[in-house]
Formats: sequence, C-alpha cells, structure tokens
Amino acid sequence: MTTKKKRFSIGQSDFRRLITDNLYFVDKSLFIKDVIDNNAVLLYPRPRRFGKTLNLSMLKYFYDCNADNSYLFDGLAISKEEDIMEKQGKHPVIFLTFKDVKPSSIEKCLQQIFGLISALFNEHQYLLSSDNVSKYDKTYIEKILSDTANEVEYQNSLLSLSKILYQHHNANPIILIDEYDTPIHAGFYHGYYEEIVDFIRIFFGNGLKDNTYLEKGVLTGILRVSKESIFSDLNNISVYSMLNESSADKFGFTDNEVEKMLAYFESPLPFSDIKKQYNGYNFSGKDIYNPWSILNAIQQKRLGAYWANTSSNNLIKSMCQEADETVKRDLETMLEGGKVKKTITDNIIFADLEEDIRAFWSFMVMCGYLRYDYNVNYNNKGKYYLVDLSIPNEDLWGIFNDDILIHWFKKPEKTDELIHLAEHLVSGDIEVFKQSFIEYCLNSFSYFDVSGTNPERFYHGFVLGLFTCLKDRYHIRSNRESGYGRYDVLLMPIDKSERGIIFEFKILDEAYGETFEKALESGKKQIIEQKYEQELRSLGVNDIVSIVAVFRGKEVRLCSS
Repeated sequence: MTTKKKRFSIGQSDFRRLITDNLYFVDKSLFIKDVIDNNAVLLYPRPRRFGKTLNLSMLKYFYDCNADNSYLFDGLAISKEEDIMEKQGKHPVIFLTFKDVKPSSIEKCLQQIFGLISALFNEHQYLLSSDNVSKYDKTYIEKILSDTANEVEYQNSLLSLSKILYQHHNANPIILIDEYDTPIHAGFYHGYYEEIVDFIRIFFGNGLKDNTYLEKGVLTGILRVSKESIFSDLNNISVYSMLNESSADKFGFTDNEVEKMLAYFESPLPFSDIKKQYNGYNFSGKDIYNPWSILNAIQQKRLGAYWANTSSNNLIKSMCQEADETVKRDLETMLEGGKVKKTITDNIIFADLEEDIRAFWSFMVMCGYLRYDYNVNYNNKGKYYLVDLSIPNEDLWGIFNDDILIHWFKKPEKTDELIHLAEHLVSGDIEVFKQSFIEYCLNSFSYFDVSGTNPERFYHGFVLGLFTCLKDRYHIRSNRESGYGRYDVLLMPIDKSERGIIFEFKILDEAYGETFEKALESGKKQIIEQKYEQELRSLGVNDIVSIVAVFRGKEVRLCSS
C-alpha cells in the first residue's frame, strides 16, 4: 500500500490538524522527552515564528487525558521512546495563549486576559457536573464563566483550576502558557508595564510555584523577562533560551530538515540559495532556519523577505531611534559583513533598555535580528556572555539596509501634525484638539520618554515644545505664579482679544488608588482654587480655556473648561 503524499501547509499551529489532515510535519516530537526529563517549570524563549505555538500544541495532545490522542504520535520519533509514551494521555491540560494580548491600555489588557481565562474555564465545563467537585468550587467556576469574578479571583485562576482538575481526574494537571510575554511587551511600549507585571507576577506565582497540584508547567515567549520582575517568586523554573544547548534544535529548522523538505516537495530552489538567504541563526552552536521564511519560500517558489512583516516592530524601532551613533556605526559594520564584540544576556530587564547598551544588543539577539557566536564565554554569576554579533543572513540584511538604518534611526521630527494640533486648540476646536493630542501621544511617544523616575519632565517639555509654533501670537509661560499657585503652562495672547490658555498636567498616581476621573477632577479643582486665570484676566484677556491632561505612560486623558 502506497503512502499518500503529505500536503503543504503554512501557519497551521494545531498539532492534531497537521497529523489528521495529512499535512507535512517536521518531526520535533522529541521535544516531549526534553520536557519530561527536565524540571517542573520550563521556559523556552525564542524569536517569533520559530514554532513555539506548534510545540505547545503537541504537548497538549500528548498529555491530554480527556481524549485518546495516541494515534497522533504513530511513526514519530517519540513513539520509539517507550518509557515516555507511557506518560501519554495521563494528565488534564490547562492551555493559554497570550499571543494576541497587546492592547494600548491596562484596562483593555486585563479585559482580554480575563476573557481568555473565561474561555479556558469554558473548555472544562464538564467540571460543573462532577461529583468530585465541591459546590464552592462550582460557584467559583460559574463566576469565571459569567465574567463576574474579581481581579483577585482571576489571579488565582491557574491555581484554582489546577486543584479542581485534580479533584475530578485524580491526576496532576499540565499548565502550558504560549507567548507569555506579549502583554508585557505591550505594557512596556504603551506605558502600563508595572501594572501588567504586578498582575502576571501573582498569576504565575500562584499557578506555577504555590501549586501543589502541578505536574509540569511549560511557557514560551520571545524573551526571558528578568526574574526580579516576573519570576521573582519562582525558584522552580528552568530557562532554556537560544543560549542553552537543551532543546536547541527543537525550535526552527536544521540544515537536514530543510534539505529533506525541499526534496519532498521537489522545490526548484537550490539548497545553497536557501542557505544563503535564510540560514545563520545560532542556537547554542546549532545553525537554525526560521520556519516561516522556509515555508513561504517553498510555497512561493522564490526567495523573499517573508519574516520581516509578520508582527509589529514598534519596540525595536523605538530603541533604534533612542540609540546613539556608536550603535549605528556598529550596525553599519555588520551590514558590511563584519562582526562586533558585545556582551549579551538572556535575562532581559526592561528598565535597563534605556541605560544599559548590553540590554539593547541582547534584545536584538533574542528577538531574532542578530546572530551571536561565542568569543569568550564568561560568567558574571551566570549573567553575561561575550560574543561576536553579526547579521544572520541576506533576509535580515535587507531589513537592516531598508528599514533599520534608513528609517528606524531617523529621529522623529516636528511636522505639520504638531502645528495643526496647536492650531486646533487656539482656534476653539477643543474636542478635535483633545482627540488628536491623545492619538499623537500614543503613536509618537517613545517608551524611553515616559519611563524612569521623572517622566513629568518629559511631559512638561513636550507640552512646551508643542506650543513653540505659536510664539508669534502668544507669550508662552511655564511654572509661573498666578493667583495662589503655579500653573504648568500658560499661553498669553499678544492680541488680548484672542483666547488665553491654561494647561495643567498631572501624573496618574495609581499607588494611592487614583483613577483618571479623580485626577481630572483634581486638576480642574486646582485651577479654580489656585486662581490660575488671574494673570490673564489682569491683562484684559477674558476668553480663557483651561485644559487638564492626566498622563500614564503613553496614555493620556484630557478635560477642558
């Protein structure tokens, strides 16, 4: 009997669909053995589009005790590992993916996460009819399903669901978290980093450390976010990044795997051309290809830059815009085919991205933009590696040449957009001004600008700079006394018949339970009680508009009176 030829597929990350639909599968099933042979909680950071979601899906179907999935592994490499296959189908599975959780505010971010948790509980609705689950726990499940749970109950959800699954199945659950750091990247870029880290630290701490029911936890993401910020409570986690040998060939394609695929689909593309275009990633001594690029090249039957636009590059773009000329020269050296010696780490601390150049180079490596080769492997308590950095291949060479050095290093300049923004305010289009101001802050502020200990300096400077285009019509005053206090910015019209403007801004203080609404009301009250209008009125300006802006990172709310 002849074996039916497997069909080609791109973007299918559900392991069962790959097998049952007879799609071509690059056998990474020995990853299951790596997971079983290692510690209780494992983190595998890899760049995007390197097969992380598919590997977690494979683990899900391997462990899941709610269905007979043993047939999915017939003929795969793992099927020859008899001791491993004895563990197949023996545990309930909790599977969450955060890959699409990247909104612009903490409120929307938590709302999305709560929705994912509700969907997760919905997959286990059978627990509501279990004789082994208490009435109390069933009430908890119903609160999650009906979206009436509070934030603390959501933070405890991994732990609670683990306990309930154990009670029903009498087997410890497996927890799989895909792209765990996507909300953290979004929080850092949009200015709610600390808030989302606070939630996730407790969420993971409860589910992955203080969880006596846990059999195994596996997480994937792009970065290993510093233990000090995310995994501070987890002393049972092992991290296997692209700097580690374990599972180095279980994400991405090897030379042999690419050659076999080209031959299987009778691709007209020579392997030598594929190698030149896409090879070059180094995962602890193993040359690795980006699967997305290889699959697209085979399907399209031509070489192309397929990886560059598979997700947002905003964070790296902001980093490049803030980098100095030394960084640009180093990248130009690499663009010319050279290498530069740098120290990198796989333990990213977001707060260091602003001040520690090692964090920049580490970020570029871990996100898949640069190749590293060990020059001297030295440890500072296991933290840093001295490496030679280079551009991995022609695919990435094009990104550096066409985007990074040409556009991303170009500092954003004032444009007509800022002029129009100021004109909206002084002409009386207040609502248009407010909406445009909010959008400009969100899209144009760098995360470097709004982080650190004194973000108010940046906000103050931005507001002052915004109004410099009006200096032929207004005297611009800053931090001057008026009435009983000091306003932030005041626009005094040269023509007293024109509108005078008071601009007061505040930093949202969530540590004391302050909300945007409370902060806006406080700002309005301050303008009135401190009589900031007095200076304008004493000069004969009677048309006065007061604007209060409350900032939280890149997010801002405004009100006017």
